[in-house]
Amino acid sequence: MSYEMIALLMFSSMMIMLLTGQRVFAAIGAVAVIASLLLWGDGGSEIAFGAAMKLMKWYPLLTLPLFIFMGYMLSESGIADDLYKMFHVWMGPIHGGLAIGTILLMVAISAMNGLSVAGMAIGASIALPELLRRGYDKIMVTGVIQAGSSLGILVPPSVVLVLYGMIARQPVGQLWLAGVFPGLLMATMFIIYIVVRCKMQPHLGPALSKEERNVPFAEKLKLLQAGILPLGIFFSMTGLFLMGITSLVESSAVGATAATLAAIIKRRLTKEVMENTLRKTLAVSCMFMWIILAALCFGAVFDGLGAVKAIEAFFVDRLGLTPWEILILMQLSYLIMGTFLDDTAMLVIVAPLYVPLVKMLGFDLIWYGVLYTITCQIAYMTPPFGYNLFLMRAMAPPEVSLSDIYRSIVPFVLIMICALAIVMAFPQVALWLPDWHYSR
Repeated sequence: MSYEMIALLMFSSMMIMLLTGQRVFAAIGAVAVIASLLLWGDGGSEIAFGAAMKLMKWYPLLTLPLFIFMGYMLSESGIADDLYKMFHVWMGPIHGGLAIGTILLMVAISAMNGLSVAGMAIGASIALPELLRRGYDKIMVTGVIQAGSSLGILVPPSVVLVLYGMIARQPVGQLWLAGVFPGLLMATMFIIYIVVRCKMQPHLGPALSKEERNVPFAEKLKLLQAGILPLGIFFSMTGLFLMGITSLVESSAVGATAATLAAIIKRRLTKEVMENTLRKTLAVSCMFMWIILAALCFGAVFDGLGAVKAIEAFFVDRLGLTPWEILILMQLSYLIMGTFLDDTAMLVIVAPLYVPLVKMLGFDLIWYGVLYTITCQIAYMTPPFGYNLFLMRAMAPPEVSLSDIYRSIVPFVLIMICALAIVMAFPQVALWLPDWHYSR
């Protein structure tokens, strides 16, 4: 059997196992280990062992549980509630102001925990009931929350970019910085859409009544204090890292400590909160480690087969595609897989194929990490089986139907596709900040 046929058989076997409902790491790891034993005999077991040792020796891995701990601790400290009250008072007097405040809330939460699921949970539990109660259009605000929560995997500290850095062997610090401007670009485009839409159709986002707007200026200033604590956490973590005072791992430890202090300041750090946070952190961290281990093992088998070179020869020599056409096909494949897989599963399934191929085609792997992340965001919100669609359906009140959720994401998906095209056409949107910072 040719190496190309073996690689195709491995990939198809893995996809079949995933469709049967097997856990992602079990499907990928089992195919990798069985293939290595059949190809190289008992010596094939060294591949899995080597992948495990490579994972355990990778120092930046320490950032993963610390960032996850920080995200769960912040969700327990009540910071999101305080932030939304602040946005409610300051942004409410304008049409669509609460929707704009929700996007800003999502950016703030993303900058503190790096998990899109956390942003979705906070938006659906805090912002959505308030927006619906105040007469906002249910279709528009459902889309706002889904689009805003997707920023969590792009704005640093993004856990997905940490995972990409581990698998692609790229500096996580550069990936973080590369995600800053694309994330802010997307958030700005969302806000512009809300402003224009509510200007044309004011009934979609009614302003606060005169009675609710009548808040003393002193109280407004007091509410601004709600933003001090998140800014302090973000600066203590990302700011110190950018200034070169802390390393990546040290900044994650600072962020986890700052989140714990925030819970203490809010008087929310009980024994139950700490126990729940530690249990969730351990469960999610172990899941990610198993997935990364399986991906490294699968990638090692693919490297041993020379499958990446064979795929490159197929696309370039046989089909005659240009590097850009191949890159666009890769992004389209992410959109298709995103209808039934989450971002982590997509990454570990295709990283052994795509990352070396992108490098061979001459593209920057830091830039490609941002493209992958944006495409994942789009795939999350693409019917029929987008990951975010079903999360929203599970969290939304009964009056929001599945058809409402599907309709709500159309304009935001189009905006995200425009943002993806901008980053593809102008790579410096993603690469300028890391180039500038590390050139110093």
